[in-house]
Amino acid sequence: MDQRAARPSPLVAALGLTQIVGYGTLYYSFSILAPGMAATVGLSRETVFSVFSVALLAGGLAAPFLGTWMDRFGAARMMTIGSVLSAALLVLCAVSPAAWFFVLAVVAAQAASGLVTYQAAFAVLVEYAPSSASRNITYLTLIAGFASSIFWPITTALAGQFDWRTIYGIFAGLNLAVCLPIHATIARGRARKAQETSETAHVAPVHGVIAPDGRRAAMIIVSSAFALSGFALSSLLIHMVPMLQALGLGAAAVTVSALFGPSQVASRLVNMVFGSRLSPVGLAIISTALIALGGGLLAVTGGSLSGSVVFALCVGLGSGIGSIAQGSVPLHLFGSQGYGAVAGRITAVRLVASAAAPALFALSMERFGIPVSLILNAALGAMGIVGFALVGRGATASG
Repeated sequence: MDQRAARPSPLVAALGLTQIVGYGTLYYSFSILAPGMAATVGLSRETVFSVFSVALLAGGLAAPFLGTWMDRFGAARMMTIGSVLSAALLVLCAVSPAAWFFVLAVVAAQAASGLVTYQAAFAVLVEYAPSSASRNITYLTLIAGFASSIFWPITTALAGQFDWRTIYGIFAGLNLAVCLPIHATIARGRARKAQETSETAHVAPVHGVIAPDGRRAAMIIVSSAFALSGFALSSLLIHMVPMLQALGLGAAAVTVSALFGPSQVASRLVNMVFGSRLSPVGLAIISTALIALGGGLLAVTGGSLSGSVVFALCVGLGSGIGSIAQGSVPLHLFGSQGYGAVAGRITAVRLVASAAAPALFALSMERFGIPVSLILNAALGAMGIVGFALVGRGATASG
């Protein structure tokens, strides 16, 4: 048994803390601070959110390069650099003297975010103990799932006392005070262990279930499936509150939407306890099916309270399981060797689709209405299910 696999908890807990800070400061806080940003940098609120969408797209395009660097230099070392870079870019956002400077800083911050969020953290876990990485990824996503629940109220409270520039300065300090020491400690520990012993003598690599001659086709199919799943989820998540309001829920839309967070965490907890018998591809299928089912049910029920509640629960459950699948499916299919580059390419396709989804879904709702758009979105999810099923079948045949 891998000795380090028996003691994953300190590493997972430490990375979980940095994921909460990373996602909280770089992602979840933005929607709350955006109105203040718009008022001070000379842009409309809609333009500020459009800038963030472009920034998310930049993050997707950067993912393959970041993954290659993680394989080459070590994921923990890149997370250490990422902590410094995240803090610096948050400061640059805060001191933006003009709109163009603000736009560049926001885009750069999201492009670099892959160095401190799931993409990098999953790579660290794969490097640390490949044989138990899938289990550790589940634990990590369970902890990190509280990022929105923690940082939405924190950011709201800070916004009542300070302007967004000051808050971003505080968040930069959090990245330096909390994340940098943790990432640097992990990087030093791996470097010291590498000097003491031969890594290959103690850490057996995980071999993927896809045969070498089928890797290219499997890569194309699984990337497309993740893109379709990511598009379906992003479309529903970004528009959840206004869409439910437009369907007639009124003030209850916010309450119903709030079920998303707890159900997301609950799905990870259930998977941690009972999901060991499911393959990572099976998790991806269940995740995408729940997202598609939620949208389809909302379209059929016409925005009734019960239908909306089931919709929010399904999307939350699917999102929670999907976060686990994002890290474990590449490992399961393609193995631990070169994991950073492989996961980076899959992440890139998924994030590009997710970045385009809000605008395209909004256009669809405007032209075809909400019910039709939900059905079309569910159909895309169904196509993603087919893709995952094909990859799973190919993996079984290879095995």
